[in-house]
Amino acid sequence: MTTGAQVWLTGGSGMLASALRDEFDRLGVSYVATDAELDITQRERVLAAAAKHRPHWIINGAAFTRVDDAEKELDVAQRVNGDGPAFLAEAAREHGANLLHFSTDYVFAGDAAAPYREQDPVAPRTAYGKTKLEGEQRALSVHPAGSFVLRTSWLFGENGPNFVRTMVNLMRERETLKVVHDQLGRPTYTRDLAAAALELVGLARPRAAAPGVYHFANAGEVSWHGFTLGIRAACERLEQALRVREILPVTTAEFPRPAPRPAYSVLDTSRIERALGRAPRPWQTALEHYLAAELAPPTTRDA
Repeated sequence: MTTGAQVWLTGGSGMLASALRDEFDRLGVSYVATDAELDITQRERVLAAAAKHRPHWIINGAAFTRVDDAEKELDVAQRVNGDGPAFLAEAAREHGANLLHFSTDYVFAGDAAAPYREQDPVAPRTAYGKTKLEGEQRALSVHPAGSFVLRTSWLFGENGPNFVRTMVNLMRERETLKVVHDQLGRPTYTRDLAAAALELVGLARPRAAAPGVYHFANAGEVSWHGFTLGIRAACERLEQALRVREILPVTTAEFPRPAPRPAYSVLDTSRIERALGRAPRPWQTALEHYLAAELAPPTTRDA
């Protein structure tokens, strides 16, 4: 490939895409980012964009991630999460490129007793999980020699709504919070995910790993309640003024949602650890890193 960008990034204004763009800049990777102006559910437009940009890598940061809304907007979720990755894989195959597609812990049933490995049976229970599973399966089927699927969980980071930001705001407003304690997972910082992803595909090191499915999340499993306690502790270490006095554990049954949440959503990251030669850092460390930047005074952050 003699012309064009190294990377074409879709969903370029999203929270994960923001972290990926920062990594591209740090590494000196040339890229072009598209967002709403390029609808990945339109096959001909996807193929035309790939022909125009001629990337070595297509990285898909576009997704329908509103879990509850997917139950009533199944057609939209299907097009974005199912059709879009297939069209991107086709474009990558036709233009001699590779595809990196991000997926989710929601492809599993959430009823396991041990961390989910890549080869474990999938059984999504939500529209979101079903459409994300279809997207990863179709991408791998269309372009098996050049498609990477990277599943993750409980994502938080800069430049987007996320659980951590929501909890910090609530702790400033309320004296008592109730948070679910019977759902377990592994929180993931977008910057750590972005760095691992680019190492995996060879954009941050000399060689890519083998294509296929991988899991990445920060180390350590925790409940949403435990995660919230960790957020409060980190805020206190950063000398943040909080109003909250009690953070009470409650059950999932006390907070019914349109889409069922997995009770056990812990991903096994052994495969990517072997590929990268390192383990993810603990979620507590990543959280503190995120909050130190997120809560810094504007003058400090802009310096």
